[in-house]
Amino acid sequence: MCSRREADRLVESGAVTVNGQVAKLGDRVGPADVIARDGQVIPWGKPSIYIKYHKPAGVTTTSEAHVERNIIAEIGHPERIFPIGRLDKDSSGLILLTNDGNIVNEILRTEFGHEREYIVEVDRPFNQAFLDRMSGGVIVLGSQTKPCRISRAGHSRFRIVLTEGRNRQIRRMCQVLSYRVTSLHRVRIMHITVQGLRVGQWKELAKQEKDQLLKAVGRAGASPS
Repeated sequence: MCSRREADRLVESGAVTVNGQVAKLGDRVGPADVIARDGQVIPWGKPSIYIKYHKPAGVTTTSEAHVERNIIAEIGHPERIFPIGRLDKDSSGLILLTNDGNIVNEILRTEFGHEREYIVEVDRPFNQAFLDRMSGGVIVLGSQTKPCRISRAGHSRFRIVLTEGRNRQIRRMCQVLSYRVTSLHRVRIMHITVQGLRVGQWKELAKQEKDQLLKAVGRAGASPS
């Protein structure tokens, strides 16, 4: 609600109370404490929420309420949350959601190289040349995709690990090589996997998952929860 310097001035002026007592600079507070300015209680300390969701195909990754089967309505979380990144309507698998707006860019920015892993089915069998072309990078919308890791998982199925997240990237990469994606399923974002989540199910990240996520984006110890 104000800058740190202004907050210091408010405390020094006696305008701030903690649990009804006039606050002093250096006082320590926790989420259970009631902080007020001139008698007006200030909401604060709401814990950050980080959840993982096994998105079914057909659910749209948007917060816009008018969109049918939007991800927020499907999850029905009591707090206001939003998705980190996107997963195509026709795709399924893992997506993260949060109420922590500060963490989104740290996860999504390409230069940080955070991995996302997918299992993909295409419309016909492919050869080693297809895998080599995909792994080396493909020209999509005028620029080349970053090199990626890819391995065969069947006659027409492969596993791919990306460190960038362009819009419909895998589908467009396959299309350039004259293949059509028939199924796309994300199984991992960084260290977090979809394993153990039923289709349509969501869970809050376990403490170890959350701590590792915050550490990976340089936010270790930043979450009050």
